[in-house]
Amino acid sequence: MSIIKFGNKRPKIDKTSFVAESAVILGDVEIGKNSSIWYGTVLRGDMHYIRIGNNTSVQDNSVMHGTADKFPTVVGNNVSIGHNAIVHGCTIGDNCLIGMGSIILEGAKIGDWCIIAAGAVVPEGSTIPPHSIVMGVPGKVRGKVTPAHRARITRNWKAYVKLKDRYLGGQAKTENGGV
Repeated sequence: MSIIKFGNKRPKIDKTSFVAESAVILGDVEIGKNSSIWYGTVLRGDMHYIRIGNNTSVQDNSVMHGTADKFPTVVGNNVSIGHNAIVHGCTIGDNCLIGMGSIILEGAKIGDWCIIAAGAVVPEGSTIPPHSIVMGVPGKVRGKVTPAHRARITRNWKAYVKLKDRYLGGQAKTENGGV
C-alpha cells in the first residue's frame, strides 16, 4: 500500500481497518474502524478531505477525491462502495450500497439506507432522499428500499467486515513470483 503525506496532511487509518497492498491513500484522509480499502483503490485527499466511517468497504479499483475548496468526500458507516465506483466530492449517508461502476458527482448528497444501482450516475448537486433506489444515467429515484433491501445492505457490509478480518488475520500472503 502507498500511504502518502501531502503537504502537512497524512492519512489516518484506524488500526482495525484493512488497506490492500496496491491501494493508494494520499493526504487528508481518515478511515474509521473495521473498514476496508481494496486492491487498486485510490483515495486522494489532496484537493479536499475524505472521511470514511466505520464498517465501510471501498472495493477494488474505486477512485475517491474531493473538489478544490468546494466539496469534501464524506462516507458514512456501514457503506459498501462497489468495484470501479467513482466517488467525487459528495456525501454518502449511513447504510448505503453504491453499485459497481457507479459514479457519484460533486455536491451530491445521498441519504441513509440508499441503493445506487450498478452503472448509475448521480448528477452534480443531486439530493437523494433516504431509503431511495437510484438507477440510470442520469440517475433517478426509481423505487424505495424495502426491509428485504435493508437486510441485503446489512449482509453486504457485514460480509466485508468478515473478509477484512480474514486478511488482517494473515490469510492473504504475498509470495515471491506469485501473482
